[in-house]
Amino acid sequence: MIREIVLDTETTGLSARGGDKIVEIGCVELINHIPSGNHYHIYLNPQRDMPEEAFKIHGISSEFLADKPIFATKHEEFLEFISDSTLIIHNAPFDLGFLNAELKSCSKPAIKNNIIDTVLLARKIHPGARVSLDALCKQYNISNEHRKLHGALLDSEILAEVYLELIGGRQVGLALNSNEKSKNTKEDISNQPKQHAKRLIDLPNRISQTEQSAHEGLLKQMGKNSLWQKYN
Repeated sequence: MIREIVLDTETTGLSARGGDKIVEIGCVELINHIPSGNHYHIYLNPQRDMPEEAFKIHGISSEFLADKPIFATKHEEFLEFISDSTLIIHNAPFDLGFLNAELKSCSKPAIKNNIIDTVLLARKIHPGARVSLDALCKQYNISNEHRKLHGALLDSEILAEVYLELIGGRQVGLALNSNEKSKNTKEDISNQPKQHAKRLIDLPNRISQTEQSAHEGLLKQMGKNSLWQKYN
């Protein structure tokens, strides 16, 4: 079994060394290159102001984050979720720089997982072409019309689709699962009771009540005239 984690963050700015902090983490689990339905998502209180430039990108305000946990209280559950799985990140140095800075502040070692940077992967496959997430969605005909503002979980879900296209499409995961099934011998199969086909992995509800409430709270903080409300 191959487990990969597609990961994205939202921050207060561009410089972890300059004091910017993570405000949102979104992760999507892939099993054998197929989304399992399992994910990790959290908003974090950066304990600092939210610059207007960052707010325009992701729409997450200081007021919305005021009652959210700080990274120091949640880093263990985050590390438990990613475990030792390969991380799929678009422009990995940015997200890893912030995550490792946050972990260092908690006296924790830097992330040592294997990393696949989809920016580098896309440049190798499409030399000379634009490799932003939006450009790659257009390249592979992946709809991102609902992406009016950046969001860590939403961007991870989109990146998962882009990554699967970069490595050859969903057929890669389907072929891998088929190979695992073929390991059974004919004798083993003949002795097994016939069963109706079912999903290899159950697909749980992807949005919890807590996350739904957090999202509704964010929309309320943004106000009726926000860009998001025009397209929601």
